[in-house]
Amino acid sequence: MYVKTAAVAALVALAGCGVPVPENLPSGASENFDAAVASVGCELRNERDYLPVELQTGMTREQTLAMAQHKMSTGDAVSLEGGAVRLVTGSCAPSAAG
Repeated sequence: MYVKTAAVAALVALAGCGVPVPENLPSGASENFDAAVASVGCELRNERDYLPVELQTGMTREQTLAMAQHKMSTGDAVSLEGGAVRLVTGSCAPSAAG
């Protein structure tokens, strides 16, 4: 788990660098990523979150991490305590009421 946490922390550190869309992704990867992350509660925090997203999208762990990094760089996701990532668009957008 340390390796995953370190990788996410590195992605969070790079989030403000205008990261381009990752290359060599399956067709529709960005939209599929959003739907898959929403299906696990809008957060990527641990193995229980990453595995279903990878299975649903057909992406590898590295591609999933790169997509999370890209989403953070565009403001579609935010970093959370402990190296987790939360999607904040679409069905994962915070409600106006709270």
